[in-house]
Amino acid sequence: MSVGQPTGAIVMSMQNVAPALPFTAPRRNELTHIPGDEGWPIIGKTFQVLADPKGHIEANGAKYGLVYRTHVFGETNVVLLGPEANELVMFDQQKLFSSTHGWNKVLGLLFPRGLMLLDFDEHRLHRKALSVAFKSGPMKSYLADLDRGIAARVAQWKAKPGEMQLYPEMKQLTLDLAAASFLGADIGPEVDEINRAFVDMIAAAVAPIRRPLPGTQMAAGVRGRKRIVAYFREQIPLRRGNHGGDDLFSQLCRATHEDGALLSEQDIIDHMSFLMMAAHDTLTSSLTSFVGELAANPDWQDRLRAEVLALGLAADAPSSFDDLEKMPLSEMAFKEALRIKPPVPSMPRRAMRDFNFKGYTIPAGTAVGVNPLYTHHMKDIWPEPDRFDPMRFTEEAQRNRHRFAWVPFGGGAHMCLGLHFAYMQAKCFARHFLQNIEVSLEEGYKPDWQMWPIPKPRDGLRVRVKAV
Repeated sequence: MSVGQPTGAIVMSMQNVAPALPFTAPRRNELTHIPGDEGWPIIGKTFQVLADPKGHIEANGAKYGLVYRTHVFGETNVVLLGPEANELVMFDQQKLFSSTHGWNKVLGLLFPRGLMLLDFDEHRLHRKALSVAFKSGPMKSYLADLDRGIAARVAQWKAKPGEMQLYPEMKQLTLDLAAASFLGADIGPEVDEINRAFVDMIAAAVAPIRRPLPGTQMAAGVRGRKRIVAYFREQIPLRRGNHGGDDLFSQLCRATHEDGALLSEQDIIDHMSFLMMAAHDTLTSSLTSFVGELAANPDWQDRLRAEVLALGLAADAPSSFDDLEKMPLSEMAFKEALRIKPPVPSMPRRAMRDFNFKGYTIPAGTAVGVNPLYTHHMKDIWPEPDRFDPMRFTEEAQRNRHRFAWVPFGGGAHMCLGLHFAYMQAKCFARHFLQNIEVSLEEGYKPDWQMWPIPKPRDGLRVRVKAV
């Protein structure tokens, strides 16, 4: 795709600074020293992983230990489990692991060159340029947009007590919030069309058919990307002129690299597409599991409501940064929801050089995966791992744990750039929701969750809401 360049602006694309490193996948006999079971020819263990990712990986961990070999999505993979594996792969001091070659198979066609798909020096340069959009000033502006949007939606829910399908409601809310804080509250009539294009791209990213054949989700996703690219390309010169606001898109249009050069149009398009996808889908999952846990644990819901009411805010008063700082229990409860259902339950990488772990030599080119979902349920780290207990996140409790035992946002250089945005949105949501609504589950009802690729309730998660 060619890069249009606005007149009079210094523009640099980083696309050629550090081309993706080449790799050759190891031959099968180079991995047979690693214990495991690759299952059937071609399909391997793919269907078992899709059917029950948590059960599958826990059974393999129990049988083979913290390093094992499997075969999923057409390739032999080596899975590394536990906090030490997370630290090795995510912290990646020696720059052994490529994120580009890990994620490309899943996200490359629809979200090429998003921040998570870049490696090493190129990733560092882009991350530094993008970080301007997550500094204190812009974040305060995003909070104002989030606060208005959440308050309005919670008021609608409050006015219609009774049963509600939580997940679809959350999906629409996070989509609207991303449009307001990322694209600008006054985006206008195009917002529905842009939102639809994003929904199609996100659905296609995890669709089983990976080619854009007629009638497939992937074909709809590719069409959605064309629409998004056209919108961003038309808007960039306007946002660089006098029409830019405090939204994330306008921030990126004005962002520069270390030498003062603006990001190229293509870089902005790729980063915006990726950031909107990441913010929307993972936050929908996280906020749904957060509210689901509060519905299942009314004692904790009451404690968090007391914390919110202690802020002394009138129902129509805006939330400030200072207010959100006074909600430590809400943050701990959100962290515990992320522990139980991490929004990215497994993280793929590609080994670019040979390495050793737990006594095994693993050759260059190997597809490697780490698994937050497994780590977050290890009984020796998290007693009664399926029980919801926000007290696991007191300062004292956290001090005594391995720093890579809880990794819902990843870690190291690829730590989620928007994690403070996620906390801000979750606490702002908790403030309005708990101040206005009580949520519960029907007796005997257990939501049915699909845990991969991003956790979501298959049945939409039925809850009962009533005004407080």
